[in-house]
Amino acid sequence: MTDVNHYKEVKPVLDLEKYFIGTTDAWGMFQQRDGAVIKRFHVVLEGKKINDQLVLDEKFNYDDGSTQQRIWRLKKQNDGSWKGLADDVKGEAIGQIAGNALNWRYTLLVPVDDSVYEMQMDDWMYLMDDESMINRASMRKFGVEFGQVTLFFRRRN
Repeated sequence: MTDVNHYKEVKPVLDLEKYFIGTTDAWGMFQQRDGAVIKRFHVVLEGKKINDQLVLDEKFNYDDGSTQQRIWRLKKQNDGSWKGLADDVKGEAIGQIAGNALNWRYTLLVPVDDSVYEMQMDDWMYLMDDESMINRASMRKFGVEFGQVTLFFRRRN
């Protein structure tokens, strides 16, 4: 498993607040572990600083017509790491940044039919330039990968 510090010398350096304050669009897909694309989606993120928190309001529009909203409340820690809360995240998300990369680890509560699955997320974001970021996350349950989420972020001017 790659450590986030592997990217400590990679430019441009990711500043989470600088990147996400304002409006950002993201396009993504969920793939099963066999590679089949199950869902595609567009997200509009509105980021703002409220007191000592970075608040990200994410509005998802899926290709099947369904919608979802997730509001992240992120707080930078004294050691430079980040902690985050959202209604569909169990406990806290823990994030580490080095260079152009951010690695989040958290448990996402995913509704499926009449159940809710606790999926372990290993979420990597890579800043490509001042406006573009690529995100890839692995979803696991009981140590078995169920699928991957891939997103491309683009800041609005």
